[in-house]
Amino acid sequence: VIVVNGGLVVHPNTCAQVPMNGRKTLLLLLLAWIHPGDGLYFHIGETEKKCFIEEIPDETMVIGKYRTQLWDKQTSSFLPSTPGLGMHVEIKDPDTKIILSRQYGSDGRFTFTSHTPGEHQICLHSNSTKMALFAGGKLRVHLDIQVGEHTNNYPEIAAKDKLTELQLRVRQLLDQVEQIQKEQNYQRYREERFRMTSESTNQRVLWWSIAQTLILIVTGIWQMKHLKSFFEAKKLV
Repeated sequence: VIVVNGGLVVHPNTCAQVPMNGRKTLLLLLLAWIHPGDGLYFHIGETEKKCFIEEIPDETMVIGKYRTQLWDKQTSSFLPSTPGLGMHVEIKDPDTKIILSRQYGSDGRFTFTSHTPGEHQICLHSNSTKMALFAGGKLRVHLDIQVGEHTNNYPEIAAKDKLTELQLRVRQLLDQVEQIQKEQNYQRYREERFRMTSESTNQRVLWWSIAQTLILIVTGIWQMKHLKSFFEAKKLV
């Protein structure tokens, strides 16, 4: 289980999310020893793709930063940099529409803004087939994903707008409140979808039960008529 700044909790090998209740518990436990600004790293092989799922409210900015390290068989260690090696980033919204698909270098930064609330899929894979050096080897990718108000560079904002320390703090609080409101709206959206799904499931179960009852009644009537005809043919009645 890996925690990324902004609330991402995923297993990189399965591209599966931890359930909501378990995710909150794990987040509280892990935040005790993981700094909220830390990212993660994972290993990928040749032509392998890694995907992560992030639940994002609508109209929320997401910034991802990554850097790659190539495995050196001679020194049995990862090289500090991998010039010439590229990384392809593809992002899909909850409707599986591609909102970003671009080739970057060995180190890169990608940004996008969500327009639909829900699970966004972030996938990365290297152009390893173009590099004989990487063929058959493995690559370490360091990834940091920041969501919402975590994407703001407050020192830069303070310098640009000439804000005092108090004004900057107020700006941070306002951004945090705005992000909390977006999260609350997203939770309401999820609850509404869950309620609609539950109602739809209950209706289907009800109609299926009615259909089963009708089938049993029709089958029983048919069997009674069939038995009556059989007994009449045998002159038993």
